[in-house]
Amino acid sequence: MRKILIVEDDAAFGAMIQTWLKKNDFEATLSTRCAQAKREIASNSFDLILTDLRLPDGDGIMLMAWVREHIKRRVPIIVMTGYAEVQTAVSAMKLGAFDYLKKPISPAVLEEKIEAALSSKVEREEPGKAEEKGEMVMGKSRLIQRLYKHIELVAPTKFSVLILGESGTGKEYIARLIHERSLRKDKPFIAVDCGSLSKELAPSELFGHLKGSFTSAIANKKGVFEQAKGGTVFLDEVGNLPYEVQMQLLRALQEQKVRPVGSATDVSVDVRIIAATNEDVEKAIAEGRFRQDLYHRINEFSLDVPPLRERIDDLQAFATYFVSQANEELNKEVKGFSDEALSVLKQQRWSGNLRELRNVVRRCVLFAEGDKVEVEDLPVFAAPAKEIKETAAQEPDLALNPENEREQIVAALKKARGNKTVAARLLQIDRKTLYNKMHLYGMEL
Repeated sequence: MRKILIVEDDAAFGAMIQTWLKKNDFEATLSTRCAQAKREIASNSFDLILTDLRLPDGDGIMLMAWVREHIKRRVPIIVMTGYAEVQTAVSAMKLGAFDYLKKPISPAVLEEKIEAALSSKVEREEPGKAEEKGEMVMGKSRLIQRLYKHIELVAPTKFSVLILGESGTGKEYIARLIHERSLRKDKPFIAVDCGSLSKELAPSELFGHLKGSFTSAIANKKGVFEQAKGGTVFLDEVGNLPYEVQMQLLRALQEQKVRPVGSATDVSVDVRIIAATNEDVEKAIAEGRFRQDLYHRINEFSLDVPPLRERIDDLQAFATYFVSQANEELNKEVKGFSDEALSVLKQQRWSGNLRELRNVVRRCVLFAEGDKVEVEDLPVFAAPAKEIKETAAQEPDLALNPENEREQIVAALKKARGNKTVAARLLQIDRKTLYNKMHLYGMEL
């Protein structure tokens, strides 16, 4: 039975769709919040996701970006929206949505689009992935300038480089920068996602195989090391490489030779190794998950890429760069962020770093109605732990009560020290609703 997740904050409408799906032999699950939907997606394997465009704690666009980043298997997503936002839903398809549904939903149209999504075998590239391979703004903060100075020093050498940094900090971009400034720049640069290599698949991918060496080996295949002859091999998330494969990799690096699967002879290779990981490698070594000798072989020179929260001065430059990308992708002409919107961005923790910022900016450009992204166009951000502790407190339940809304809004804004994102969270409403109510009561925005 096909499994479908419905993400819809209108519980009655969501239940209606859920009932219809069950009557038509689908297993349907209903979530009314983004956070709840993420938990369902993480613990279940859905064949299709139907999501509303606007949700109380986020929206369908950000949920879509989260799915693309965290779920390896491509899941088709259909966005549901009201008539006024049809153009936004159409634009959402450029960001990876399979299709959109206009409310009120016709059962016949719903059935047709579900069938089309489930029968589709198109594997779309993650939106924005291609742009990561091109030029990116560098940033001017002290930390990043020091990093680029180190890149300039190591790039022309033969050193193997280990790039350390959190997920989303741009480690592959740094690796490409090193390659482009090296003596190997005219030779291939090949990136390998070590996290996707099983111990059975890795030898064939890295070192190649001969026809007939195993059941599905219907032709000879050159591995990554041969394909990159004279160039650079980038081992992304090398900490996830199966332990059994680490010895084979170490041998290849030490001897500059590989042996294709099924072959009795070695092939000489000439490649430079750049590796990256977000793991604590020394801890992995202590726990017996990573070979110490391999670590020393790939770590002739190390680079630490700082997280975005430690170089917040660069945020505006990156946001501007991502706006220009999104404009081109969505055929829009947004000029940038308002001062207040930019201030809100700078207050966030950005645990997903540049990748998270890029997703947020693209989503904001999609929703922006004017030539600038305003605060109401921003998604609902999760509060940093410290902020939650400071604002949660003595009044655990500030859910908005129609009888004294104005007083509650004033109290929430005071408790949040004027931070409207936090105030909206205390009132258990989204930021746009808070702005509408402040306007209604003649309160200064």
